[in-house]
Amino acid sequence: MVPPGSADCVEPCEAYLGMPAVYRSEAMRELMSVVVRVARSNAAVLITGESGVGKELIARALHHHSLRCSKPWVDVNCAALPEHLIESELFGYEKGAFSGAQGPKQGLFELADSGTLFLDEVGELEPRMQVKLLRVLDGVPYFRLGGVRKVTVDARIVTATNQNLEEAIRYGRFRSDLYHRLAQVHLHVPPLRERREDILPLAKFFLHQHDPSMRFALATVEAIANHDWPGNVRELRNTIVRAALLADGKELPPTLLSISGKVSTGQAAAPQANSLEAMEREMIFRVLSQTGGHHAKTAKVLGISRRTLTRKLKAYGIQNENHVTASRSEPERRTDRKAPQLATPVRG
Repeated sequence: MVPPGSADCVEPCEAYLGMPAVYRSEAMRELMSVVVRVARSNAAVLITGESGVGKELIARALHHHSLRCSKPWVDVNCAALPEHLIESELFGYEKGAFSGAQGPKQGLFELADSGTLFLDEVGELEPRMQVKLLRVLDGVPYFRLGGVRKVTVDARIVTATNQNLEEAIRYGRFRSDLYHRLAQVHLHVPPLRERREDILPLAKFFLHQHDPSMRFALATVEAIANHDWPGNVRELRNTIVRAALLADGKELPPTLLSISGKVSTGQAAAPQANSLEAMEREMIFRVLSQTGGHHAKTAKVLGISRRTLTRKLKAYGIQNENHVTASRSEPERRTDRKAPQLATPVRG
């Protein structure tokens, strides 16, 4: 008999390119059935969803079930590449194209030829790169940087973003023609709070990965199941691993479930406003406080790029550490007077 809270009873449904898929909810079952049907076509797929919901898992599943499954899988985070390197990374370069180009290099499009190219955080691409990407997606041959011979590739394009691209189009940050080219098929991954049947299986799986002999206390199971997990699967995984590392014995108590510096009581912390944006804003400020204002560390904890964090802070009207401190809620400032002062942000 499996004891309550045991991690022994959860196995992945499948693994896609080494990434295990753990889900039990009807919403995810329906999504995966659509993935299997779409995968066998060559249609470009846009995957949307909040940060940490598992968009890369869906992209890998598309390649796994596709007719290209034995061909290359190439993935890149568009936001992680400096602007001056994006073009050379995607399209390659020839010897002497720029200082330091001592030999030719294939771009990611060439490396993904006959296979799948996954562009994560595609909403972060600059307008100039959006134009060039659109031309390549339309089948137009391109030059490597410094090249004189055109390159033609056949790569299935899968993209993902946590941004609202339709809103970005309205504000002129994203091209509508590129959006429609990328979203021949649009798959949306629901957040954990909308598929609660997945929360405990995922938590047990992460605990089992860390230590198969550990188990959750019954109160811990209740706290995990009732929390909304605004950071989704990424937050859940990090919370379980952190708690397991701090546990003294083989049973994990609820007091170790520190969510953004607070202990979960089965209720999600009330955001400043009843919206996803307010929850995201609150989480960013809390992690900034925990990292001493270090932008690179904050972005890593949140699972977003440095550029994404900077863009969000600008959207909040935050220009420096003084503004960050001033923007924190009054109750939070009262209960966190001993928190370290935010240091001057540095590039990570």
